[in-house]
Amino acid sequence: MIYPGFPSEGDVIGICAPSAGVGSKLESFDMSLDILNDVGFMTYETESVRNEDCPSAPAEIRGEEFNSLFADDDIAAVMSAAGGDFNIEMLPYIDQDTVISHPKWFAGYSDPTAIEMLLTTKLDIASIYGVNAGAWDWRPLHQFQFNALDILMGEIIPQESYDEWCSCGYDEETESFPMDAPVEWILLHPEDGSLEEIECLDVTGRLIGGCIDVINEMIGTPFEDLKGFCERYRHDGFIWFFDNFALQPMELFYALLRMKFMGLFDDARAIVFGRVCFYGEATDIDYLELIEQVLGDTDISIIWNADIGHTKPSMTLINGSMGHLVMEDGRALLEMELS
Repeated sequence: MIYPGFPSEGDVIGICAPSAGVGSKLESFDMSLDILNDVGFMTYETESVRNEDCPSAPAEIRGEEFNSLFADDDIAAVMSAAGGDFNIEMLPYIDQDTVISHPKWFAGYSDPTAIEMLLTTKLDIASIYGVNAGAWDWRPLHQFQFNALDILMGEIIPQESYDEWCSCGYDEETESFPMDAPVEWILLHPEDGSLEEIECLDVTGRLIGGCIDVINEMIGTPFEDLKGFCERYRHDGFIWFFDNFALQPMELFYALLRMKFMGLFDDARAIVFGRVCFYGEATDIDYLELIEQVLGDTDISIIWNADIGHTKPSMTLINGSMGHLVMEDGRALLEMELS
């Protein structure tokens, strides 16, 4: 696994828009850039970043802008401006030779999962999931945002589960993101075909995952090698993490079943699901019953409603790193090691 050098004070972070531009939220985006500048980074944006459209530009242009950041030796790391849609259509325009010869950290989440799957599963370059460049627009900053900054600067801190999360989004009256709901990580383990709740877990494995909506669409394309990745690192075992943006229970069922049939979970130690962002009319039980149907005959521990993904607070995760996950009495601790 290739672990690029982390950016340090005075270094330039290159920002591109592989999915949506940020033209409709320039004020909050600039608030985030202020934080990156305050901690000592300089930032450089490609031309499409401040466009309002989704996608921000034609696929070929987005690919060229991405390649330009990797080819530029003055750029220390690369971040996605935002999530959105259409990231997958720019993948044919990524110059993999340029990326391999100039390996850098790429950080993004949601739709930019597609780039991370290309970098980490095909090119063996670790990547950062959990924040886009616009992630620091809260005032005051939450601890999860400070943690993301630490990791971006190379301080691989332990991350603990949080006490509360924001279930209602931005509150216009208070101009804040209220932490209004208790965090409830649920730990389950298969037992005679059923998922039974257990109290503790202590597992180590290589971290791999992202937005499962995107991973599901990528499987079988030339731009992922999840099967090869699992074969190359099988002796490490795996901790899979899935951020479910909007897959409904049956859609998640088929996505997991396909991955299981491919053998991707053969060496899994745990599968961690973040909180679903858009449930529709579904409930946790609807999801868990179908997850049980796919994974109930395995020996893989399942975590549900973790601090991962679109709902906040969320952890920052390094795809390709070695993770050590401990859970006891509903509390979790994740440590990552670059080895």
